[in-house]
Amino acid sequence: MLKPLVEPKQHPLTDLYAPIAAEMTQVESLLKTELTSKYEFVDELLRKSNRLSGKRLRPALLLLFAKSFGDITEDQIKLAAAIEMIHTATLVHDDILDSAEQRRHNSTINYEYGNQTAILTGDFLFSHAFFLTSTLPTTFAAQEIGRSTNKVCEGEMRQIGTKDQFDLSQKEYLEIIDAKTAVLCSCATKLGTHYAGGTDAEVDAAAAYGTNLGIAFQIVDDLLDIVGDESKTGKSLGTDLEQRKPTLPLIHLLDSVADSEKSLYLNSLRSDDLNPATILDWFSKSDSVNFSKTMAIHYAKKAVDALGQLQASPEKEILAAIPHFVLERSH
Repeated sequence: MLKPLVEPKQHPLTDLYAPIAAEMTQVESLLKTELTSKYEFVDELLRKSNRLSGKRLRPALLLLFAKSFGDITEDQIKLAAAIEMIHTATLVHDDILDSAEQRRHNSTINYEYGNQTAILTGDFLFSHAFFLTSTLPTTFAAQEIGRSTNKVCEGEMRQIGTKDQFDLSQKEYLEIIDAKTAVLCSCATKLGTHYAGGTDAEVDAAAAYGTNLGIAFQIVDDLLDIVGDESKTGKSLGTDLEQRKPTLPLIHLLDSVADSEKSLYLNSLRSDDLNPATILDWFSKSDSVNFSKTMAIHYAKKAVDALGQLQASPEKEILAAIPHFVLERSH
């Protein structure tokens, strides 16, 4: 049997979901209804997976964009649930890739039951999301989610290929996080606007908002992996350093030191007895953490600027506030 789940604490972002509170409740209800099985073990795995993503950011973005144009439909509720299933599937598979032991103060599925169980749980979520989109009157959502999911997988594969590649450029890093994180945020905002009847310009603006917000989100996430508090994040930290993934803070650090010092850093990074405490000391002596924060702020601002194409609405004001919470988050 699965261990009892720790109740996740409400994230500050959820306070901004008030205008779509009723619809978010419908999404939660649909997720609970769809992610079930008559087999007890499978049912408990699906219930556990459904609790991995606490912020529900992507379905909330979809619904906020949709509601800024009018009433939310049943199809948009299905889309919001499908997007969350896709996101949760990526989390389950990410935990395998990172050998993570904890997420949101609960043990991960791979840690508790092994990689085989976690892989199949993620696959169930992926396939069920596509089943939901197949019930819609057009194939647009299935095409967009399929394209986005392919790009997410491509981004993850590219990141695996960068292990020990400490000469990775900032441009390449940004391309990878655009694929592995931002594309699903962009898909959510695009679908919410398209299915609400937005113009092509409005759909493009919504997609740009999602892309830039997602990039800011991932930069902050990479920073938290270095300077975060595990008691707040509720997930394993330091995995990027342990797995020798070049993220923005480390890329900037290596770009900013003299060649002689860089050689010492690279030798340490590639050694079998890599000491994360030593690397944290490097960051304390550099401006790389502040540089990365500035980059996150830059993309958050670009997200807000993209909203200029939308008509004024209470939802637009909330969408403009969300990037601030992304920048300030501690988990």
